[in-house]
Amino acid sequence: MKRHIAIAMTAAVSIPGALGAGKPVKLMTLDPGHFHAALVQKSMYDSVDPVVDVYAPAGPDLDLHLARIEAFNTRPENPTAWKMAVHRCDNPLERMLAEKRGNVVVLSGNNARKSEYILKCVEAGLNVLADKPMVIDPKGFEDLKKAFKVAANKHVFLYDIMTERFEVTTRLQRELSHMPALFGKAVPGTPEEPSITKESVHHFFKYVSGKPLRRPPWFFDVEKEGEGIVDVATHLVDLIQWECFPGEILKTSDVEMLSARTWTTPVTREQFKKATGLDDFTPDLKKYVDKAGVLQVRSNGEMIYKLRGRVCKVSVEWKFQAPEGAGDTHFSIMRGTHANLVIRQGAGQGYKPVLYIEAAPAKPVGGFSEKVNAAIAALQKKWPGVSAKPTGKGNAWEVVIPEKYKLGHEAHFAQVTKNYLQYLSEGQLPRWEVPNMLVKYHTIMEAYRMSRKE
Repeated sequence: MKRHIAIAMTAAVSIPGALGAGKPVKLMTLDPGHFHAALVQKSMYDSVDPVVDVYAPAGPDLDLHLARIEAFNTRPENPTAWKMAVHRCDNPLERMLAEKRGNVVVLSGNNARKSEYILKCVEAGLNVLADKPMVIDPKGFEDLKKAFKVAANKHVFLYDIMTERFEVTTRLQRELSHMPALFGKAVPGTPEEPSITKESVHHFFKYVSGKPLRRPPWFFDVEKEGEGIVDVATHLVDLIQWECFPGEILKTSDVEMLSARTWTTPVTREQFKKATGLDDFTPDLKKYVDKAGVLQVRSNGEMIYKLRGRVCKVSVEWKFQAPEGAGDTHFSIMRGTHANLVIRQGAGQGYKPVLYIEAAPAKPVGGFSEKVNAAIAALQKKWPGVSAKPTGKGNAWEVVIPEKYKLGHEAHFAQVTKNYLQYLSEGQLPRWEVPNMLVKYHTIMEAYRMSRKE
């Protein structure tokens, strides 16, 4: 039976008084060091007070954050109107908790203390909207598990920013995978040919909002940013859960880690200067510099695991800079008994994600085009204008998606935030969100442990 998957599920768990009766949303940003903290404020929200309190030490991280907000406020088209109340201090967490000028804390920065920040914020009765990853090591995961229990007792929401759920090719891949007439059943897969694969390539130097992104030096320190296997992999593990088992509550016992490994990306002094503006590696990075004077960043990771019996592969790779006209890229394949659903984002796609429907190699191809047409017709009820065209390469179709649905990575932050604000207003989260967040970070920590054994 064909069915469509909604982004926000109706089955929910109520948390009375998430904000307090009639209380508006008032944001506080704690120690912002990553540009994602600013992207939460790239848009205005009707239910959010325009005055945002920022607590952070004086320094370049704070300066860059405020400059990004100012750029949003002064852009010629659809400018924002944020008013920043800046509290420069050496103990931002303690001061923020003492003053409690807001009720929602935005966390996106140095990840070394993030799990501690999360726990202390929810213990103080504050809601938390956190950028990924919430944790970067097993000790932090223990804090996170405790934080979710405290959040439930304090009736506050702890939530991570999963922007990739809003990328249109991923959303359509998810929907098509739940149309049995087209997709069939998910194949169990093998480590050599997994049931579902998610691969992501990122870059240390890139442009954000049309300007070169200035990275803080600690971004290259895996003890502060986290290794790739626990950082960007958060998105990919989340998507596997969200696409394969929508609306279902997962358990840690559903996960069996098969293999995991990490490796380094070399960064020269000249590249480091280009990305950070600093002439040399900072003292805390010296331990990662090899004999040739090159910084070796353990930013790459791969894990292969089973989720409810389906073999899944997640791979994250960091390069220094993308080719001209390119950016971060994504590859994904979901293998079904009738069809494979593939997202490619290489040179052949102009470095833009494109979704393909391809007949499964072992499946007879008779009548497959009719099944594709029927599936697209079903999608059009929710996604008007979506169509499909033969690629001319075997029994494969490209899903043609109107530009109006291609909002881009930066716009997805507003979509996540709006969902979170809705949950706060209604005092309820989907029942599967919290348990599945815990399963997600459990999976990542299992990979972290196994990568060290190998």
